[in-house]
Amino acid sequence: MTPTPIPRPDHRRHVHVDAADPHRRGTARGEQLRAHLPAALDVYDRLFALGGITPGQVRDDAERALDAVGEFRPGARAEIEGIAHGAGIDPWRLAALNARTEILARSATVPPGECTTLVRRTTEAPGGDGSTGGPAAAVRTFGVQTWDWHVELSTHWHTLESRGGRHTVVGLTEDGILGKVGINSAGLALHFNILGHVRDGVGGVPVHVLAAVVLAEAGSVAEAVDLVRAAPLASSGSFALFDGTDATLLDLSPAGVFAVAPDERGLLVRTNHFLTPVPAAEEKTWLYQPDSGERHDFVRARLAGLRPLPDTSEALARCLVTGPGEPPVTCLPDPAEALGRRWASLATVTLDPATRTAAVLDGTPADLGTRPWRTLTAG
Repeated sequence: MTPTPIPRPDHRRHVHVDAADPHRRGTARGEQLRAHLPAALDVYDRLFALGGITPGQVRDDAERALDAVGEFRPGARAEIEGIAHGAGIDPWRLAALNARTEILARSATVPPGECTTLVRRTTEAPGGDGSTGGPAAAVRTFGVQTWDWHVELSTHWHTLESRGGRHTVVGLTEDGILGKVGINSAGLALHFNILGHVRDGVGGVPVHVLAAVVLAEAGSVAEAVDLVRAAPLASSGSFALFDGTDATLLDLSPAGVFAVAPDERGLLVRTNHFLTPVPAAEEKTWLYQPDSGERHDFVRARLAGLRPLPDTSEALARCLVTGPGEPPVTCLPDPAEALGRRWASLATVTLDPATRTAAVLDGTPADLGTRPWRTLTAG
């Protein structure tokens, strides 16, 4: 079956807020999203129902998640409640969006999406010839990811610029969801992938909210790792964290938080399976494999054949272009599939700590050169 084009708006929404008080920041976001949130909620209501999750269960889960957020970071709860206030909807409805990963973990019929992330940490001599070592060597980090999710949500995301907190944050998120992929004014970058553990559920801080808190508060990879390790987690995900000199890949799970260092070439490659043994022992492999492993192996093999490695974010993004007969790193929806199984690369995002920039392509990696980037600066 020939994949269908991904529907995209002529002008992708950009949400800009600037307020020191988190409730006021949320209210400003909600006012800008007021006309769009009902449609996003409708899609998730259909996905929850498809997964056999009743409206009562959704509300109970959402309220539990909101309580967990409030205990961990009262300001994050205030911002979620502010979005609800600005949009004119019940706070538990916004909480359900922010906890959508945890709520959908109940379902065996709505599998998670598939994203692919690459981060490179490179050490170059001052002359820029690519040689390594020496006390004056310069370290750079940069990354790229696809955000793959249900095509029905292709019009329900936006770029974001949030000012007024400890750090300015720019990046991409879904309508109503506090955070996802981005970079802050301290130069800390975060790419986000979903993972699956058999004990995933509601009761801890939702992983999307945790991503937003990390970018709002942490000024370095070390600070971010400490923050994540201190968070009560009841669900799984992956944060690829990198700043101007450091990079790490975290397996987040109910079994704990585990780190993966860059390989000998300074690369981190993430798809949608655990890379450390403790959480991998209880992984939902029936949801993620063999697809995740095939994409991971394909990208690693492609990178292994490159000499030299890509030295810019956009060049790294080109490593994510795939076509017929290859694992779907570039993901296009199959029109023959039903709701809940039509995956699409809704966006391609690059992050660069040196310039404090997030560049968002409203397209797949295969659209490089044919669609414009939107560049956001947090510095």
